[in-house]
Amino acid sequence: MKNNVTLTITSLLSVLLFAFHWADEISRGMEVGTLSAFGGIVILVVWLSGTLVLSGRRSGYIISLIGGILGLGVLVLHMMGKGMVGGRIPPNSPGAFFWIWTLIALGSTSTISAILAARGLWGLRTEAR
Repeated sequence: MKNNVTLTITSLLSVLLFAFHWADEISRGMEVGTLSAFGGIVILVVWLSGTLVLSGRRSGYIISLIGGILGLGVLVLHMMGKGMVGGRIPPNSPGAFFWIWTLIALGSTSTISAILAARGLWGLRTEAR
């Protein structure tokens, strides 16, 4: 029971941090803020639905697991190569600390969410036997 509450909290934090990070990228001009970015909204809605509506169900665990892996992927992709989006963001630029902090926090909470979701899926498997 306690793992489900922790999974819900970490998944909600990951969604919030993803939204902050995405908004920061739009405000910097790194992402477009047009209707073509609607896919990000769909990702957030599905992730929230898996966390809140489908909590404790197999589909909810799968959505949380995929969301956790993708959240960690955001950190990995941004820090590849020269780091910080290929050197496009100077470390001393305004807002760089917040941008980096959201990346690190997103990667951390997403990883914990993925681990807890995997444990939840494993628990469902052993209960079915």
